Amino acid sequence: MPATQMPMRYGHPEGYTDVCFDDSGSCIITCGSDGDVRIWKDLDDDDPKSINVGDRAYSCALKKGKLVTSVSNNTIQIHTFPDGAPDGILTRFTTIANHVVFNRDGTKIAAGSGDFMVKIVDVMDSSQQKTFRGHDAPVLSVSFDPKDIFLASASCDGSIKVWQISDQTCAISWPLLQKCNDVMNAKSICRLAWQPKSGKLLAVPVGNSIKLYRRETWRNEFDLSDNFITLPFNVVTWSPCEKYLAAGSVNGCIVVWNVETKDCMERVKHEKGYTICGLAWHPTSWQIAYTDAEGNLGLLENVCDTDGKKSSNKGSGIRNDVYNDLFDGDDDGDNNDSGDFLNENMEFQLTSKGKANYEDDEDDFMLTSSYPRHRKHILEDDDSSIDVALMEKGSHREKEEKDELLGSTHAMPLTTSQRPFYDGPMPSPQQKPFQSGSTPPHLTHRFMVWNSVGIIRCYNDDQDSAIDVEFHDTSIHHATHLSNTLNYTIADLSHEAILLACESTTELASKLHCLHFSSWDSSKEWTVDMPPHEDIKAICLGQGWVASATSALLLRIFSIGGVQKEVFSLPGPVVSMTGHGEQLLIAFHRGTGFDGDQCLGVQLLELGKSKKQILHGDPLPLTRKSYLAWIGFSAEGTPCYVDSEGIVRMLNRRFGNTWTPICNTREHCKGKSDHYWVVGIHENPQQLRCIPCKGSRFPPTLPRPAVVVLSFQLPYCQMATEKGQMEEQFWRSVIFHNYLDYLSANDYEYEESTKNQAVKEQQELLMKMFALSCKLDRDFRCVELAELMTQNAVNLAIKYASRSRRLILAQKLSELAVEKATELTASLNEEEEDFRNKLNTGSTTEWSHPRVANHNDEENDTDDSEEADEVEEKTDLHKNRQSPFCKNGNSVDGPTIKSVTSSSQGRVNPFKVSTSSKESATSVNSTSSNILDNMKKLSKKSTLPNRNANKEKSPVLKPLIPKPKSKQVPATNFFQACTSQAEKIAEEKENPENSLFESPSMSAQNIENERPKTGFQMWLEENRSDILADHPNLSQEPDIIKEGMNRFRMLSDEERKAWTKKAKGGAKNEAETKKRKQPSSEDTKQGEQEKTKENLNLSKKQKPLDSSINQKLSAFVFKKD
Repeated sequence: MPATQMPMRYGHPEGYTDVCFDDSGSCIITCGSDGDVRIWKDLDDDDPKSINVGDRAYSCALKKGKLVTSVSNNTIQIHTFPDGAPDGILTRFTTIANHVVFNRDGTKIAAGSGDFMVKIVDVMDSSQQKTFRGHDAPVLSVSFDPKDIFLASASCDGSIKVWQISDQTCAISWPLLQKCNDVMNAKSICRLAWQPKSGKLLAVPVGNSIKLYRRETWRNEFDLSDNFITLPFNVVTWSPCEKYLAAGSVNGCIVVWNVETKDCMERVKHEKGYTICGLAWHPTSWQIAYTDAEGNLGLLENVCDTDGKKSSNKGSGIRNDVYNDLFDGDDDGDNNDSGDFLNENMEFQLTSKGKANYEDDEDDFMLTSSYPRHRKHILEDDDSSIDVALMEKGSHREKEEKDELLGSTHAMPLTTSQRPFYDGPMPSPQQKPFQSGSTPPHLTHRFMVWNSVGIIRCYNDDQDSAIDVEFHDTSIHHATHLSNTLNYTIADLSHEAILLACESTTELASKLHCLHFSSWDSSKEWTVDMPPHEDIKAICLGQGWVASATSALLLRIFSIGGVQKEVFSLPGPVVSMTGHGEQLLIAFHRGTGFDGDQCLGVQLLELGKSKKQILHGDPLPLTRKSYLAWIGFSAEGTPCYVDSEGIVRMLNRRFGNTWTPICNTREHCKGKSDHYWVVGIHENPQQLRCIPCKGSRFPPTLPRPAVVVLSFQLPYCQMATEKGQMEEQFWRSVIFHNYLDYLSANDYEYEESTKNQAVKEQQELLMKMFALSCKLDRDFRCVELAELMTQNAVNLAIKYASRSRRLILAQKLSELAVEKATELTASLNEEEEDFRNKLNTGSTTEWSHPRVANHNDEENDTDDSEEADEVEEKTDLHKNRQSPFCKNGNSVDGPTIKSVTSSSQGRVNPFKVSTSSKESATSVNSTSSNILDNMKKLSKKSTLPNRNANKEKSPVLKPLIPKPKSKQVPATNFFQACTSQAEKIAEEKENPENSLFESPSMSAQNIENERPKTGFQMWLEENRSDILADHPNLSQEPDIIKEGMNRFRMLSDEERKAWTKKAKGGAKNEAETKKRKQPSSEDTKQGEQEKTKENLNLSKKQKPLDSSINQKLSAFVFKKD
């Protein structure tokens, strides 16, 4: 019968670990690098007895109640078994003893050390010692001849020696191993072994084979090898019957041969491929215990069990219950005959391809250990066909059956023509239901639940069976002690009640028991019995409700006071469920997973006044070959869960209710066998509260575990770079503040400052990423980042781009700002429309009529200014045809104050801002070429009724305009051809009504025309042709200016001064010419108006004009049409 590989479990910290059985096989003894010797009753023993023998233990042996160990203080110590009391030191070496063994009757021990010596010591009289010298390097291993005549030893000098014990001489030596200078450098520790009874053969692991030497003749009888082995063997052991030989390799392979037929009987692969360093065969049954170099303990059952009899030794009781604690099928007796082999015959799954615990399968071997792929013929009795006890030799009888279940396998392989063959994916056993925050139910002292409210402990032993309830906040309720006469196995705890549940028995039905301690009346307990043949599998508490999932695939909802409410069917067997407020989260089996994967689904329901389903049985993502370990809600009400690989995931409501991984607890573990047991999640502050478990998946009840806080980190790429870190921080902030939107949508209260702080944090991160992208010349990426920004942040980005002289980027950002402003206006209009609809549906209020009157007045003002707005739109379109670098009234280099007049008024108010809604339309539709062209600011109504009355006059946020600085004026503004002043005057004469609308642009251009040219400008005009001739590829003006500046700097000081004087002289001549020119009366009025505009547009550094401001304003105010 093929061997069954049980799941590995943590035994000791990383390092070489030894293993042996006691004389009866009732215990497994291991020692490791932590200096402890552990006594395991079976592989399922969660509390093995530990004996500390030193800082490190390298080897151990047990015989007749005497436990000897090789420890780090270079001694061989002896302890009593099983008490573990020290019984003295047998011998000392000058270095560490690498291996120690007993002889057959347990009267002597042999040990080999790193000082090249081998010693034999009498256990009862340690003074009786024999020393064997002859090795030239540290001794790797030793082995006693069962007849106490010979002693074999292996050494790092590459030799295998057989010693005559009586005269301490070397009988034979074989140079078989590769030489090395230390045990740590040896490719194999070469744990050789004699046949345990007759001692006829000595097995020596050499490379990829096992060499067997005949006693006394020392002839190599034969070698045992297998193609499955690719790396050297490390250790060998014989079966008690001497018929079989097992060997473990450095890459985790275990092979068992029949020595008589030389056939390979078993091939087993370690779960993770760790080095096998300890191997021991059970003295009475078909079991092999093994340890690896990482400190783990494993077990193989039914090794070469040709009779197919399951091991009945109680001491070796390594059962399939280890796996069944997590996975099993339907526990109902009535459903057993309709179940499948995944749930009942666990042994069928655990031996799949010689592996367990959901590790990767090996496809290159399939002999005896691959029997799950060879399904047997169906047996006659469907109930007993699931029982492993019937896997015996008699199962060779070929019988047909009508049941659809698959039975156990044949002990001996059938011929190919007699059996079906399947080589596809293997189904995974379904995970058992569990309560989040609880430890396994088979423990006598366990946590029934540990959550953010409190802790429920269960003590179930021979003397007492009780439940203790402890609250984190004692103001909620005091600690409570309850008797557990009904054997409650499931519990939940909330701020309102304590909920308990038990399974049914032959006499009692499954019960749901609630202690409603927050009730205002005196009756605070109620109990509900489930219908017959219906067991409670999972329970949870919410705000004002209780839920229980049963084996009948039903979910029953009760009020907190015990009133039965809704009952509905579940899509599959429940795995776990949890509640928070009005939310109920249910995890269940959607189907059968394959190759170690679980197939789970999840439902999210809201049980408030408007009951609805949020998640409709969507698949629950899990890491490959993992299972669900914890499911719950954050303190803020967001669904979360953790799988067995330590990946924490949270529901992202804003991204289509997808699941986002937010933390990997395995990254915080120090050892490979360490885990974190999650007890709670907080989004604000961002905290993952959990308990560290060293060498286990769950904590013990005593001493009280300490809770630690882990940080979150999303699995983003390039986390070592500044860009990756800021991206992760930004999106983590977004995800962890989604709960604010959920609270707001469901009319919950929350602090507005929290949301404002989150928005501020996110915008700061976006601005940092924007600045980083600018430094890296990633302008397109900058625009992508700006799309995530708010209106104010976009304005800051425009400022940054302008000051960084990235004009194209600033232009793109300006267009984006316009779009955002338009979207904001549309959203405000929708809100106002909704608000107005609500008002219209209600009774007419007293202030509704003035609001209509005001609306009519504003419409009149709008109609009066339509004609002026059309003219201004034409002017803007004319300006848009100019070069984007031409300095005009709308340039970012200087703010412009536009005076807008109404045709119904005789006088012009220069400080009035237009309320026309067409300006915003013009700014959106016109193809603006300047950075901040057409960014109009509309007047914002102060009262809500006025704003509601006129949708077209909703406020539009205007991007910030950088302050004018002379150093930031782009040099290209001095070298673009602008519309001449004469053309402006002619156009003004044709359209006299539009003269005031174009006055800002004209005044700005007049300032530009009046500014004297510098020496560099004059030099560049004369030498432009030379620059273009030398560099024909310079097509853009900034490149020409840059090249011109470089050449101008190369001129001597005298030449540069000459050009400067020349520029000053030309400016004086131009000024004198202007003085001699006599303006007309019409030009005089126009000039006064332009000068008024110039005074408003000039920077503070410019000198004031000679005429007083009062005279200009008076001429302006009293001007008539």
